[in-house]
Amino acid sequence: MLVLLSTFLTLPPIFLPGAPNASDFSSTAIGVFLVGVLGLWLTRNNSHRLQPRYMFLLTVSSWVIISLLCALPLYLSNLNLSMTDAIFESFSGITTTGSTVLTGLDTMAPDILLWRSIIQWIGGIGIIGMFVAVLPFLGIGGMRLFATESSEWTEKALPRMKSLSRGLLLVYCSFTLACIACYWLAGMDLFNAINHAFTTISTGGYSTSDSSMGQFNSLSILLLSSLFMALGAMPFFLFVRELHGQHGVLIRDQQVRAFISVLILSALIMTIYRLLNHEEHPFELFVAALFNVTSIVTTTGYASEDYLLWGPFTSVAFFFLTFVGGCSGSTSGGMKIFRFQLSFMVLREQFRRLLHPRAVLTRNFNGRPVSDEIIASMISYVFVFLVTMAVMTLLLSLLGVDLITSLTGSITALTNVGPGLGTVIGPAGNFALLPDEAKWILSVGMILGRLELLSVIILFSPAFWRT
Repeated sequence: MLVLLSTFLTLPPIFLPGAPNASDFSSTAIGVFLVGVLGLWLTRNNSHRLQPRYMFLLTVSSWVIISLLCALPLYLSNLNLSMTDAIFESFSGITTTGSTVLTGLDTMAPDILLWRSIIQWIGGIGIIGMFVAVLPFLGIGGMRLFATESSEWTEKALPRMKSLSRGLLLVYCSFTLACIACYWLAGMDLFNAINHAFTTISTGGYSTSDSSMGQFNSLSILLLSSLFMALGAMPFFLFVRELHGQHGVLIRDQQVRAFISVLILSALIMTIYRLLNHEEHPFELFVAALFNVTSIVTTTGYASEDYLLWGPFTSVAFFFLTFVGGCSGSTSGGMKIFRFQLSFMVLREQFRRLLHPRAVLTRNFNGRPVSDEIIASMISYVFVFLVTMAVMTLLLSLLGVDLITSLTGSITALTNVGPGLGTVIGPAGNFALLPDEAKWILSVGMILGRLELLSVIILFSPAFWRT
């Protein structure tokens, strides 16, 4: 893992040799590589089988260690960042949250801009692998529902797991290259196309300008970005199944259909609302609404303009859309579409039981039975999410942060969206003005949200550490 990370650290100085921070990246890459080689040598004879509790520990520690190491070039660079700001930026990047403490991106050193994009791209492929190969078999947050979806690749033999891994990497890289080409053909220069493709497919949202996607002022770029953000928020293992000849599984998936419906319906409603408020150019309004809705729902965090100025209805709508998220097995964060679908399923079941107390009812999702265990896991996740959100909001308020910033900051960290609401951390602001203690709280929240909460919280249970 560390050896591979050291390879990524060499990319900015290789492709941008004259950049002012090239030596910082090179020295960090050498240090990380030596630590990685030392770790490989010390564990060369170990062949212990990983038990579930060790998988929890390994998953959480891996994300934290990588985030800390990715912060080193930022801390050593000419940005003169504090350690807190460098770690916040790195945690936000590797979790593909997209919150930032940096300003002046338009004139910032290109190697720093490229590194921010790279760490989000790394985080994107990392979270896909975790959702498909780890969380379903640990039963986290209802993810066991999708174990049967990927069992054709992962349960029977190691070669199947390798086939799945190669397929996921192929799809992820192919989407990235396609996005680079489309952005470049739409008018971006190659540097911007690469950076924005990395952060679009990973649904991360880091940009090369303080005005985010608003810097391009192009409807075609907004439409292309909406498309690739949506692709990044769909289940990648379904793309792999399509490649293996199982045609139609993507469009038949209940998650995917619900996800696309949410995007289009929300954009249409916002467009109609703005037209009723006597705004003109309906197609441009729809493109802007679709782009910003897709950005929030997929937890990318791009902005083409300050959508809080569209009116109170859209501000409230964006607040609720922050919770939604994309599909399971994607690069996006949030609560995920399937949890809302399961909630409606349970609600419908309760109504039917009120009318027919003795009826025998079945639950099915994508043609597969949904057990009580999955429902209980989903309810546990939602409960822990709400409690964590409340605790983080209270802690931020104790630091003197205002209510809107505290509440939406907690939500955007746990859902890995990026921007919050209000004048401080809204789409036109950033997180630089928050106290250092608040940045640490939000950094922890980003990791909690990215790793589905329970996989982190369980490490603090005394039962976990008992032999």
